[in-house]
Amino acid sequence: MEILRDARKAVKIGRDLLANRRARAALSHRLAQLPPLESNTYKIAVYFADSQVNMYQIRQWYKPLEVLGRTWPVVVLSRGATAATLLFEESPLPVAYVRSVVALEQTLAEQDIRIVFYVNQNTKNFQMFRYGQRWHVFINHGESDKMYMTTNQFKAYDYSLVAGDAAIARLRKVLWDYDFDKRAIRIGRPQADHYSGSLPYTPDERTVVLYAPTWEGDRRAAAYGSIATHGVALVRALLDTGTHRVIYRPHPRSGVVDHAYAAANREIIGMLAAANASDPGAHHVHDTGPELGWQLSAADVAVVDISAMVYDRLASGKPLLVTRPSDPEAQVDTDGYLSACEWLDAADASSIAAHTDRLLHDPETVERLDFWVRRYFGDPAPGAATQRFHDAVEHLMGEWERYAAMHASDESTQLAASASEAPVSAGDLAQSLDTGEDDDDLR
Repeated sequence: MEILRDARKAVKIGRDLLANRRARAALSHRLAQLPPLESNTYKIAVYFADSQVNMYQIRQWYKPLEVLGRTWPVVVLSRGATAATLLFEESPLPVAYVRSVVALEQTLAEQDIRIVFYVNQNTKNFQMFRYGQRWHVFINHGESDKMYMTTNQFKAYDYSLVAGDAAIARLRKVLWDYDFDKRAIRIGRPQADHYSGSLPYTPDERTVVLYAPTWEGDRRAAAYGSIATHGVALVRALLDTGTHRVIYRPHPRSGVVDHAYAAANREIIGMLAAANASDPGAHHVHDTGPELGWQLSAADVAVVDISAMVYDRLASGKPLLVTRPSDPEAQVDTDGYLSACEWLDAADASSIAAHTDRLLHDPETVERLDFWVRRYFGDPAPGAATQRFHDAVEHLMGEWERYAAMHASDESTQLAASASEAPVSAGDLAQSLDTGEDDDDLR
């Protein structure tokens, strides 16, 4: 068994290496045709050190950052070849591929970056933290009650933009000696102001159920995924009614750790295809698209795991069920919304149609949702979160100006040091690339 597991890991590493090299070759060709970034243009950078497997984390911020960029120009700093390839193809924001530390420093020297945003806790974020005289700001890629949301890594950043009162209450339990009033800024959920996308079907009398499970997790404490425990029975039951339409949107990493989880995912996809073949008017959807929005607004009921999807759906103000983790070691924070949510146990998955009907006709649901929406996201009015996001950036820019004035007489260090260095030669750049320190993560 151990030998088989090692063999599978070796095959995966080999595939990742091959994909990485292909991506670099394609990038070299693309970069040779692109003009360099206009110097001294960008005030804000989004630092993304991950590979393509976690692109969903930065995609959530495309539209809010695109709007912000009309006031404060934003550039994406991509460290991985596979992610950079996709970013050049789809990002509405300018992109700089900075695989090596040398390339990163050269880009920083050419731009006036005052705020650096981070959408995840990639270990390579630490390489960016070395550069002072700018604000390092954690904006995350979602809002949830997962243990990820209470990590002490929040302290590594100068500031964090959080959703609302629930996030502050959650962090107060674990962050000691942390200045919440200064360093944690509430902005709500700006993404909710940009829900969009075209429906891949024509609405009819069918009840639409969004099933959006998370991945299986890399440890039992974070085993929130439901595909293998709830998913197959849940989807089969909905398909059998003939009156429901299923939108199945699994996490992009589903099955990367557990082969049984991957098999259950494939089974669900197969069931949807078979149901559509037998009843073309059903229009069940297996959704793998980059856009998240239309699914949340179109679904009459959503079934989600403990993940950011709970709170993306919560922001819509529409009914949802949360799958209860089957692993007893999965850590669940029951002090927040999960203390009052509608749970779905694995044993009840086959009764999903009855649960759906109950939620749609339960008058107490609307009242509970409104309370929790405001606790987690503040004012849910359209545009309110976007305004708070922009206000937060204005505040940070003002603080940058204030501190820059305070230290104007200091000896010049990081802001000017790189700019005064000689340009990087092709030989130096090639040597830096050979170190391998900035390769995509190989999992």
